[in-house]
Amino acid sequence: MNLIWRTLLTMLRARLRVRRDGRLAPTAVSRVRLTTLPTDLDILRHMNNGRYLSLVDLGRWDLLVRTGVLGAMRAQGWHAVVSSETVTFRKSLTLWQRFDVESRLIGHDDKAVYLEHRILVAGDMYARIIVRARFVRRSGGTVPHDELFAALGRPDELPEIADWVEDWARASALPPRRVPAPSDWD
Repeated sequence: MNLIWRTLLTMLRARLRVRRDGRLAPTAVSRVRLTTLPTDLDILRHMNNGRYLSLVDLGRWDLLVRTGVLGAMRAQGWHAVVSSETVTFRKSLTLWQRFDVESRLIGHDDKAVYLEHRILVAGDMYARIIVRARFVRRSGGTVPHDELFAALGRPDELPEIADWVEDWARASALPPRRVPAPSDWD
């Protein structure tokens, strides 16, 4: 339940920042300051590895609101879904530790957009998360990128996706929804 309150608070703060500072550029880095709470910890008294993925959602909400993407999504009846993500840990976060979630759009391919999230303590990277997400219609179906960029504006300075990110996306992909995907451990 605490993530609902954190999400609402993050979105409210993002809207206030847009009013105060204006929108972020599509490829700008957004930053959200958070604290490791008791509900974030596992039995070893450091942040649970799954909680990192939940907390970077807050960074994505901040980025969506502050770039104006969330408004365009609502106007078009779209929503974003994560299709894959990977996290690399470097150091552990402990109780009451303050940290920043930095989030940035790092590129796109013909089906998805890619984001990078970084967990930082005093500028030192503790973890990095790469996310592949798609925009889908509430009525069903993926939003083609030409339609997406027409509504959102295509960022001219969008960097090329690193080769390793493309390789990761290809290697981690599952078959499409309508194709069987049996669990075969061979």
